[in-house]
Amino acid sequence: MQTPKVSIIGMGYIGLPTAALIANKQIEVNGYDINPHVIEIINKGEIHIIEPGLQEMVKKGVKEGFLKASSQLQEADVYLIVVPTPFKGNNEPDISFVEAATRNVLPLLKEGDLYIIESTSPVMTTEKMGQLIASERPELVGKIHIAYCPERVLPGKALEEMVVNDRAIGGVDDKATQKACEFYSLFVNGELHRTNARTAEMCKLVENSSRDVQIAFANELSIICDKASINVWELIELANKHPRVNILQPGCGVGGHCIAVDPWFIVSDYPEQAHVIRQAREINDYKADWCVEKTLKTALVFEVKHGRQPVIACMGLAFKPNIDDLRESPAKYIASKIVAEARGEVLVVEPHIHEHASFSLTAQEDAIEKADIIVWLVRHTDFLDNKTGKLELDFCGVRK
Repeated sequence: MQTPKVSIIGMGYIGLPTAALIANKQIEVNGYDINPHVIEIINKGEIHIIEPGLQEMVKKGVKEGFLKASSQLQEADVYLIVVPTPFKGNNEPDISFVEAATRNVLPLLKEGDLYIIESTSPVMTTEKMGQLIASERPELVGKIHIAYCPERVLPGKALEEMVVNDRAIGGVDDKATQKACEFYSLFVNGELHRTNARTAEMCKLVENSSRDVQIAFANELSIICDKASINVWELIELANKHPRVNILQPGCGVGGHCIAVDPWFIVSDYPEQAHVIRQAREINDYKADWCVEKTLKTALVFEVKHGRQPVIACMGLAFKPNIDDLRESPAKYIASKIVAEARGEVLVVEPHIHEHASFSLTAQEDAIEKADIIVWLVRHTDFLDNKTGKLELDFCGVRK
C-alpha cells in the first residue's frame, strides 16, 4: 500500500493515540474534533488526556508536521471513524455520532478511498453506513472500500497495545477487508485476522460481554461473602489455586466506555436470546447501588454509636486504577449518591484529576486525616499501603 493520507474523526481516548501512532510512522494524519479546545491543545503538541508515552509522541508528530488537528475535516485517502457510541433510553445503542461523522466524510470521498469504523457499534452498523454512502454518493458504489476494525486496548497501555495486539478486520466485501489489512499493517505488529464486517462488530461486543459476565460472577460472590462474613479476597485466592479456576477480582461495579456499554448492544438487538448477558449487566450495575447502601448503613451505625454524623471519604472516581477516565464510572456514581444522601460531610478524592464540575475534590492526605469512614472505590496505586487506622469499607481490594 502506498503511503496514504489519513483523517481520523474523533480525538478522544482512542482517536488521539491512534493519530499519534500513525503520525510517528511518518504518515500524514489530520485529527478532526468538534471541540476547539482539544484542537488547540493538540496543535501545541500537548495532550488533553492521560496516557503514558502519548505526550512525547504527539509532540514529535506535530513538530515533524505529520500530525495536525482541525475543526474542519480534511480530504484524505483513509477515513477512520473513532467517535462515541453511547446508549440512549432503555439502554438502546445510539449510533448518531457514527452517522454524523459519516455524513461529514461524504462530500470528501473519492474513488479508491478506505472508510473504516473503529467505534464500537451494533451489528450491521457498517453495512448501514455503507448504504448511507451509496444513497448519497451512488457514483462511488463499488469504487470505495468500507470496513470495520474495533480497537482492543487497555487505557494506560493504549500505545503499546495498539501495536502488539491482534486485530479483527472485517470489510463489507473481500476487497475492503484486504485494503483495511494493508492499512493496519503499516503500524500494527499484531496479527491481522480477516473476517466480514458483521463478525468483526459482534467480536468486539462479545469480547466485552464475556468480561462483563466474569466480573459479574466476582461481584455477586462479593455480596454473598459479605452476607456470610467471609473474606472474598481470601476466598478467591484459594479458589484460584484450582488449576482450571480463574475468578476475577470484584469491584464496586463496572465502568468505562466498553464493558459497561457494549453488552447492552447485544441485549438490545437480541432481547429474547441474551439472558446471561443481560443478567451480568444488571448484577454489575446493582453492585454500585449495593456499595452505596452498605456505606450509608455503616454511617448510620457510626452515628448511633458515637452520637454524631461521620465524615466519609470516597477514595477514587475513575472507572479503573491509575487513569483519569471517568466514563461510566461506578465509583463516580457511588460518590455522587453518597454526597447526595449521607447526613454528614463527604470528602471526595481522585488523585488523577485536578478538578471536577460535580465534586469539590480533597487531597488524599487531608481526607484520610479528617474522615471517620474511608470508602475505597478505586484501587489506585496511590492508595495502596496506606495505614489509616480508620473504619474502612474496601470495595476494590485496596486492603486485600
